[in-house]
Amino acid sequence: MKADSRIFVAGGDTLIGAAILRRLAASGHEGIVNGREPDPDLADGARTMAFFERNAPEFVFHAAGRSGGIRENIDRPAELMRDNLLVAESVVHAAWKCGARKLLYLASSCSYPRACPQPMSVGSLMSGPLEPTNEPYAMAKLAGVSLCSAYRAQYGARFFSVFPANAFGPFDDFRAESGHVIPALIRKMHEAKVAGRPFVEVWGTGKPRREFVYADDLADACIFLMRNYDRPEPVNAGGGETFSIGEIAELIREAVGYRGLIRFDPSKPDGMPLKSLDAGELTAMGWRPATPLREALATTYEWFLTLSPEVRCHAR
Repeated sequence: MKADSRIFVAGGDTLIGAAILRRLAASGHEGIVNGREPDPDLADGARTMAFFERNAPEFVFHAAGRSGGIRENIDRPAELMRDNLLVAESVVHAAWKCGARKLLYLASSCSYPRACPQPMSVGSLMSGPLEPTNEPYAMAKLAGVSLCSAYRAQYGARFFSVFPANAFGPFDDFRAESGHVIPALIRKMHEAKVAGRPFVEVWGTGKPRREFVYADDLADACIFLMRNYDRPEPVNAGGGETFSIGEIAELIREAVGYRGLIRFDPSKPDGMPLKSLDAGELTAMGWRPATPLREALATTYEWFLTLSPEVRCHAR
């Protein structure tokens, strides 16, 4: 990618999409398509195609598609699956039809089998049953990965997929009913702090372990891969270290300054017991995450505090 290359970030209003746009702008890229006109409804194939025909992006970061935490996956599996299927089909097809030179599709670590060996390597994809609490969403993401592979196989399109660790940061979804664990707990602990509540309840046992990556670090990884990676196999992008949900809750309590107790509710589902990515392919190329977890949590909470109380209730 050159400074004047035409770049489109599909899903530029999402957590990772917004981070990619920030990092591209900071790197001096002047050909960013986002903002020249309103982004189309990416679930609408005709509108997406018309947008691509007008703007002819050369490089496409596909960060679009609805996502959510464990509650959202349980309550709205059909909406999550349908939205991700539609946006994958419309963006990938339009990118090929309009001559995009390269496309990076952001998949999800949820798409790995529940019981696959850890750390999870791309060779384990589709080797066993998925985690039941997020199976529809995970299947839609796998379909997007397969679609990129199919366009590469049939048409020679330079499309590839990236499986990120659990990302968080500014512009995340902080809603209690749909947010992932870090933003949901930031909001919950902040509200408990303000209200003086004696404890905060967290779903599950607190024992499952997850690998987290700060959104800006993940954005840098995506830009690095767009510039340096051109193989058909998917690649993992992670933070390199796992933490239990209990440990993350304690670190968030520290960042927020909440002094109450943390209570776990084992009657609620835990999800996968462990999710850790084998990112050896990426690290061998020379990329490493740059932001320590405590610093990333503090920055995310500071951003959350810039939102008005009304906006916080709907922030994503």
